[in-house]
Amino acid sequence: MAKPGYGKRSAPDQQARTRHDFALLSTRERYVAGFVDHLPEGAAMSVKALARQLPLYGQQAISTALNSLSVAGHLRRVRCAVVGAGDETRWVFRTFWSRTAHDNEWWNTYLATEKAAQAAAPVQEAPALDTAPPPPWAPAEEPSPPPPGPESPRTDQTPEPTPVPHQRTPAQAPDTEPPPPAPATAPATPHAAGPSPAYLALARLGRDDHRLTLSAHDCAALEAQAAQWLDRGVSIDYLTHALTAGLPAQVDSPLGFLRRRLNDKIPPRLPRESAQAITPAPTRRLLAECTDCGRPGQPEALPDGLCRPCRETHSGSADGENSPHPADIADVKAHMNNLRDLLKPV
Repeated sequence: MAKPGYGKRSAPDQQARTRHDFALLSTRERYVAGFVDHLPEGAAMSVKALARQLPLYGQQAISTALNSLSVAGHLRRVRCAVVGAGDETRWVFRTFWSRTAHDNEWWNTYLATEKAAQAAAPVQEAPALDTAPPPPWAPAEEPSPPPPGPESPRTDQTPEPTPVPHQRTPAQAPDTEPPPPAPATAPATPHAAGPSPAYLALARLGRDDHRLTLSAHDCAALEAQAAQWLDRGVSIDYLTHALTAGLPAQVDSPLGFLRRRLNDKIPPRLPRESAQAITPAPTRRLLAECTDCGRPGQPEALPDGLCRPCRETHSGSADGENSPHPADIADVKAHMNNLRDLLKPV
């Protein structure tokens, strides 16, 4: 069977198991339903997996039995979108099983709930503890000795240790100076850790347009004003475009020109939104699936768990409407016999 976490999912609102379950089904459907009902949670329920476990029927018979169980209201197949590492989306397939038959309205309501989406989502398996019994050939571990109890007072006195004469240490000379204190850390320079983004944006203006060439002293003087722009949530490209757009033919003082623009065109300060408001909560996508052909769709579009072509095939409505008349069958056979006679050599 499949590894735990994939396959069968038990639906709620099921009655207790009795010996009369599935009594209204045919022999084949009752046999398959009884086997599926006793499968553990997460067991594989594909046609191939069930055909390997049920020797009485092949894959075609198992597929037909599952279609009948879906029409009877015992199961629904779904697929769930799971977002993995790197925003990679993959689809996992589930089969909701109910011992008690439910109608289409009940299944549509249940599959639209968050509880169904949580049940279909894969479960993160906790690391199993090493509690497996040792192999039979491994030697049995000897029981550890009991912890020592409280010591009782001894009746015999232990011999006293031999006294050691006290060693006198020479006193420290009074003129000994204490070690000099560690030198205090020098304050870091403003650009010790590297230029700020605002400083770099100002320094690159002269490379983009020679009319706005700034010296290192000019960049340091305008850095605080440019940093205010970045603190208001604008990007480096926005700042660069605002400072370089609509330049006159000649700029006599780039420092004064940029100081005026940084002061006059400063953008408004927008209130910062919380991370929860910016990032929408991930929505769980749960799609129903046709039990026969696997076509996905909304639960309302798949009554009885089957799409329209498969439902018509299963119900026999298409065969009943388009079934040929017996007289037409006889005419076709007679026509084919005439063609065969014409093809025979004379």
